[in-house]
Amino acid sequence: EPASTKENNCLSAAKACNLNDTCKKYRSAYINPCTSRVSASEVCNKRKCHKALRQFFDKVPTKYSYGMLFCSCPAGDQMACAERRRQTIVPICSYEDKDKPNCLSLQNTCKTNYICRSRLADFLSSCQPEVRSISGCLRENYADCLLSYSGLIGTVMTPNYVRSSGISLSPWCDCSSSGNSKPDCDKFAEFFINNRCLRNAIQAFGNGTDVGVWQPQPPIQPTVESSITRKGKAWTNSVLDELTDVNQLGANSDSYHVCGTFQ
Repeated sequence: EPASTKENNCLSAAKACNLNDTCKKYRSAYINPCTSRVSASEVCNKRKCHKALRQFFDKVPTKYSYGMLFCSCPAGDQMACAERRRQTIVPICSYEDKDKPNCLSLQNTCKTNYICRSRLADFLSSCQPEVRSISGCLRENYADCLLSYSGLIGTVMTPNYVRSSGISLSPWCDCSSSGNSKPDCDKFAEFFINNRCLRNAIQAFGNGTDVGVWQPQPPIQPTVESSITRKGKAWTNSVLDELTDVNQLGANSDSYHVCGTFQ
C-alpha cells in the first residue's frame, strides 16, 4: 500500500465494508474458499468461490459492494488503487486459470449453465452502447448496466480489470486461434474491453455523479414506440444478433424479448 492511503478510494471502500456487518460477513464468506488451496495443482475450489461471490453481490447493499468494485483511482495513485480494485474478487481463483480459452468457447460454456446464460443475456441487453447517447448507453440507465455486470461475477464469464491504467475490463479469454470466427470473437470481446456504456457507468459511480440513478428502476411500459425503442430494434437487428448468436443461445425466447422491444 502507498504511504498515503487517504486518496486510495478502493482501500477506503474495503475498510467501509469491514465496518458493515453484512458486507463483512459475506466478504469473509468468499475470501475463505477463494484463497484456500485445495491441492498442489489447485489454488482453490473455484465452484465454491464463485458461489460465495454470487452471494456477496446478491446480498450486500450496493453502497458497499459497488464501492469496492467500482471505486475510482486518482491519477497520482493509479497502481496501488487499481490493484486493490482488481483484487476485490480474488482474481487468482475467481478469474484466472491455467490457460486462456477462446472467448467464443467461453461464451459457449456459459450457455450451458442457466445462471450464466441468463446473466450474460442481461448484461448484453443492459450495457448496450449507443454512440448517439450522451450517457453512452442505449437504455440510458447506468444502474441496470452495473447491476448486470456485477451479476456476471461468480460465473465462468467472470470479468475483471486488466492490469493496466484506466478502466480496462475483460473476461479471462482472448481471440487467438479463432480462425474464421475471429470477427465474431472480437465483437464479443469488445463488448467488455471497449464498451463506452459500461466504462461511463463505472466512472460515474466512482466519481459520485448521477447519484440518483444507482437504484434500478422498475421498467416503464410505454404506450407509444419511442425513438430509443426504434434505435434499440435497429441495433439489435444489425449487431446484437451477430454478437451473441441469439438463435443458438439456448435460452427461451422470453429472455430476449427485452432486447428487441425494451418494453
